[in-house]
Amino acid sequence: MDIAGLSTSLSLVNTQNQFGVAMLSKSLDNLETQGESLVSMMDRSMELSVNPGVGANFDMSV
Repeated sequence: MDIAGLSTSLSLVNTQNQFGVAMLSKSLDNLETQGESLVSMMDRSMELSVNPGVGANFDMSV
């Protein structure tokens, strides 16, 4: 058994996992920010609309 090689491999896998988790965390933060921006933009567009009630509800029959 190559203990040094095994230790190096496990260390590499651990580093890769930590990197992956950090990247996913950053992506989640970015998506959360984009979602908040989208909601804010939608709120502002309804406030600036000439007819804010138009398009808010619709009737649909199938």
